[in-house]
Amino acid sequence: MKMSVITVSYNSAATIEDTIRSVAGQRCGDVEYIVVDGGSTDGTPDIIKRYECNISRWVSEKDGGIYDAMNKGIKMSTGDVVGILNSDDVYAGADVLAMVAEAFGRGDDCCYSDLAYVSRDMKNVVRRWKSGEYRPGRFRIGWHPPHPSFFVRREIYDRYGMFNRDFRIAADYEIMLRFMERHKIAAAYLPEVTVKMRVGGESGKSLMNIIRANAEVRRAWLENGLKPPPLIYIRKPLSKLRQLSLIGRREK
Repeated sequence: MKMSVITVSYNSAATIEDTIRSVAGQRCGDVEYIVVDGGSTDGTPDIIKRYECNISRWVSEKDGGIYDAMNKGIKMSTGDVVGILNSDDVYAGADVLAMVAEAFGRGDDCCYSDLAYVSRDMKNVVRRWKSGEYRPGRFRIGWHPPHPSFFVRREIYDRYGMFNRDFRIAADYEIMLRFMERHKIAAAYLPEVTVKMRVGGESGKSLMNIIRANAEVRRAWLENGLKPPPLIYIRKPLSKLRQLSLIGRREK
């Protein structure tokens, strides 16, 4: 099984080397690694060039934003399974892709796992996102998988579409809702932390972005022909409160 990993970046010189090295260090046989940079001016392309021997394909050019870059990477990919690892994130260990490939060997359409939010220096866990098993209807109570841990068969993108660029912040939520809740694809859960994600992502880096992201959540339901649950824009952030119990714990 061929695995495609896509990293999108823009002015990520401070973090992208960690990301690239975490992919390059995977103990998995057939991995295609694609980097889509948005025309960075801070030296990011120079870092990418230093690791060209570990990268299958890469581009650095202006794009229409993060979801446009993700779609570009998916179109460039040739693997059976596609995962997206952003330029602030790293895999939690060298066997992550091997575990994911094994999970897909059981025939599921997508696979997701747990995630640890870490400080910018990656020394402390800010919170841990324990996903749990998916059951139909869990999106209605505010649940969804952490997108950096979400892997999908390439044929699912071909069948049901890629990221909806009309969503500025929550297109990752919309595509998981579309795949899992609307089209009911078969999902596998790995009860492992597979990704370490630095705090300060696009949807959570300001109060206004949090408000916008949760407003887009309701719209995601409507655009998929699904009836939005009451107060879904409140249920989604409330569903994450239990993750805060690990604030300040030292990452192992």
